[in-house]
Amino acid sequence: MINQVTLVGRLTRDPELRKTSDGLPVTTVTLAVSRQFRNQHGEIEADFVQCTIWKKPAENTVQYCRKGSVVGVTGRLQTRHYDNKEGKRVYVTEVVAESIRFLGAKPNYAQAEPPPTVTVTVTKEELPF
Repeated sequence: MINQVTLVGRLTRDPELRKTSDGLPVTTVTLAVSRQFRNQHGEIEADFVQCTIWKKPAENTVQYCRKGSVVGVTGRLQTRHYDNKEGKRVYVTEVVAESIRFLGAKPNYAQAEPPPTVTVTVTKEELPF
């Protein structure tokens, strides 16, 4: 079976680096990907795709990308679920990035102070590997 996704889009917000309880760096970004056609009003719409990036690519994304940065993501589609606070089952479909390319002009973000790191608890069942 083949499960491969390739997307090119713009980040909808600044990425934030988090770390699992095991110390693995991770960031979750949303890509705005333009559709290839216009709607009935002549406008180009976009799809907003959730992407999870792990390890060194996550660190590089947080360091070099900001809201509006154009990136290319190659990865696999993954669906998972969890029970929310109200006890309802919530399904999440996301792209787990295997590689990411920064496609826009080279920004001058590296000289800025790096964003803070947030530690979160991620269970082994949530890890994609």
